Amino acid sequence: MLDFEYHAPTHVVFGKQSVERVGALVAAQNCKKVLIHYGGGSARRSGLLDRVTQALEQAGVSHVALGGVVPNPRLSLVREGIALCRREGVDFILAVGGGSVIDSSKAIAYGIANDGDVWDFYAKKRVPQACAPVGAVLTIAAAGSEMSNSSVITNEEGWLKRGLSTELCRCKFAILDPTLTYTLPAYQTASGAADVMMHTMERYFTQVDTLGLTDAIAEGLLRSVMRDVTAALKNPEDYDARAGLMWASSLSHNGLTGCGTDGGDWSCHQLEHELSGKYDVAHGAGLCAVWSSWARTVMPANPARFAQFAVNVMGVQPGADDTETANRGIDAMEDFFQSIGMPVRINQMGIDLTEADAQELAYKCSFMDTRKIGRFVPLDRTAIYEVYQKAKA
Repeated sequence: MLDFEYHAPTHVVFGKQSVERVGALVAAQNCKKVLIHYGGGSARRSGLLDRVTQALEQAGVSHVALGGVVPNPRLSLVREGIALCRREGVDFILAVGGGSVIDSSKAIAYGIANDGDVWDFYAKKRVPQACAPVGAVLTIAAAGSEMSNSSVITNEEGWLKRGLSTELCRCKFAILDPTLTYTLPAYQTASGAADVMMHTMERYFTQVDTLGLTDAIAEGLLRSVMRDVTAALKNPEDYDARAGLMWASSLSHNGLTGCGTDGGDWSCHQLEHELSGKYDVAHGAGLCAVWSSWARTVMPANPARFAQFAVNVMGVQPGADDTETANRGIDAMEDFFQSIGMPVRINQMGIDLTEADAQELAYKCSFMDTRKIGRFVPLDRTAIYEVYQKAKA
């Protein structure tokens, strides 16, 4: 195992009715004015926004609001939010929603705390020196942005989806009430669970010797998510299942499941970012669509690691050797994804990926042929293209 530092400073408030504490939590930040940032109409129709604004007003916290965040959040709305915050003197961003809302909030927070164009940070042209404080009221178990150090934004100019990770953007607090997820459509529930799993799997598939405890935490988290998403799809108001998914969302992306490793591979996320940047598909679904093609491409470099995953997570019977066991595990994961309504090929998302499309995605994913992705097996532009080709149908 490798030496590591673990930093997870977010104050988590978990449980029923925890939204009622948002006023006190924001007031404790000693801010002058808050931006309430949210997505579409569901937050308003459900009454959640009213509950949040009432709690802020009772705590004497001044606020303005900006809605309109969509999945794969857009740079144009981030820029609108930055301009609004500067006009209104906002110094705290409160995200009310899922990962897209939190990521957009973090981008706005970077923008108001630094000069220049915020996209420069995502394009890796500059490094942010500060970030305004952010808090979150989570409404979907998925991205883990409520406890992570990352944010992902899509630039409509070129439809480039890029991520930024720094310790500056970690949420000051995260309110996690599983009952807020009861009304999520089944597809969003399943896609979110897939994202949770992939955050753990990206860290799990590593070539370095790992810490047994870290592996056990990751394997247990994956088994838990598989059990809980199945239960939540059968009964959307199964509190224990929803609570398990929501807590797993946070634990999967706050660094815990990567302690002692090299940080993980992250190829599948890079592959998917180009898919959702171009086609606007659900992130978790896109991850499922490319995972097994990536896995079959890189598995020969370390069949034993995939065999361990197959036995300890998927519960398959060992084969004649690690390669056979590994392939059984990959097949089992594909079967699971399909059992919860997720795609395992790109065409199952309604995308007819042409030769030119695959070449374009590979070119963008390789940052215009200037980088390789992944650590388990670094993939250059040609290898990236081949994974897309395997995954298309």
